[in-house]
Amino acid sequence: MGTIIERKARIFNIQKYNMYDGPGIRTLVFFQGCPLRCKWCSNPESQHRQSQVMFKQNQCVDCGACVPVCPAGIHTISSDGKHKVDRNIECVGCRACERACPESALAIVGETKTISELVDIVEEDSLFYDTSGGGVTLGGGEALMQPEAATNLLQVCKQRGINTAIETCGYARAKVIEKVAEFTDLFLFDVKHMNSERHQELTGVRNEMILTNLQWLLENRYNVKIRMPLLKGCNDGEQEILQLIEFLKPYQDLKNFKGVDLLPYHKMGVNKYNQLDWKYPIEGDPKLSDADLERIESFIKKYNFPVSVVRH
Repeated sequence: MGTIIERKARIFNIQKYNMYDGPGIRTLVFFQGCPLRCKWCSNPESQHRQSQVMFKQNQCVDCGACVPVCPAGIHTISSDGKHKVDRNIECVGCRACERACPESALAIVGETKTISELVDIVEEDSLFYDTSGGGVTLGGGEALMQPEAATNLLQVCKQRGINTAIETCGYARAKVIEKVAEFTDLFLFDVKHMNSERHQELTGVRNEMILTNLQWLLENRYNVKIRMPLLKGCNDGEQEILQLIEFLKPYQDLKNFKGVDLLPYHKMGVNKYNQLDWKYPIEGDPKLSDADLERIESFIKKYNFPVSVVRH
């Protein structure tokens, strides 16, 4: 049995029976907090470590039931009788407003769990892992923003015979990557753009540290699958794809290089931005057509890279 150090992790979701983020049937543990601000983020509620108030205005009947129960005073009824959420006040995560709302218009995202609590949840589906070759995947947000908790969770799962994976943007100190790698069977490693200036425009950070970490993992024989989110006009051009191919060429014959997943842009995050009262950063629709995706997939296959389009 793995030794559990009772660290605590900020989590915003746990998804069971996941079939996309690693082999087999998996439990996906979403860590809260992320160093990137990708314009297409599908989980904006995960960007900050503190609890977030998700408000479905179209379901609210302005009854005011949430107002007296909120200890922070986030909820008010304005002079025109409308329910308002004060985004300048930090939510304490008590969920009193969520319980009081008769129309389920409010949801509080983010909670603290101990590693033992998370391990217990993960182990509930051990039978599915055994029969499918599945396991646990850490996602986010970015799990590497909570390196001690992420490492300990992976370590305990690994010691208990559970396959481990982590989906990461790779933006972390080298020693964090090296420690986590000891207990990770597969890295699902995002490459969003090869040009550092363009990467910063799209995500808020440069990519030198990300690519250095990716090289280290590949060169040290850790299993890596590349994941590339694709947006029309951002990173779908032949030049951008060719830059990725050239970067990966030295590693394409290594057994630990597991190929490339292409992730088409989707609008799943738009409603979440609305619920947070945030402006969606992308104007227009950068979704690629099936023909575009087939073109990119065929282009990469010409260079003998394993590649597939992953549609969630």
